Amino acid sequence: MSGIGEETAREAARSLELIADLHQRQAEMYAGGPMGPVADLLSDDVVWHLCGESPIAGEYRGWDAVFRYLAASRELTRETLRMRPGEVVAANREVVVQLLAGEALLAGAPAGWEAVGLYRVEAGQVREARLVPLDLELFDRIWTALGSAAS
Repeated sequence: MSGIGEETAREAARSLELIADLHQRQAEMYAGGPMGPVADLLSDDVVWHLCGESPIAGEYRGWDAVFRYLAASRELTRETLRMRPGEVVAANREVVVQLLAGEALLAGAPAGWEAVGLYRVEAGQVREARLVPLDLELFDRIWTALGSAAS
């Protein structure tokens, strides 16, 4: 029985490493770096969900749609978006649940929010991501203001 538990722990560790790598590559991309390294970690049929009514809210299916979302996020924040991964709430070989903090400059001042990231992992890639802001009204207000400032 211990072999099964050890294998499960190794699989969970691989999923955690994948999500940590995703966050690192996203940070580089949001700061103006290339999107390709992020793409390498996503499955071809990735699905990305973002709650709310803001300009970035919605469900994005497939690489093209997810990259449009990532590019829009980077553009709306003028490359000031910073995500800080926090505590991992749960992890196994297929799912990672992690607290996140985000921040972007809005009218020259930092505007921040917190969220929960739920990631589904399949075959060593991110198959699905769901970001759930802890204060949806605040999150929508910030991203709506970022969208207004960018237009």
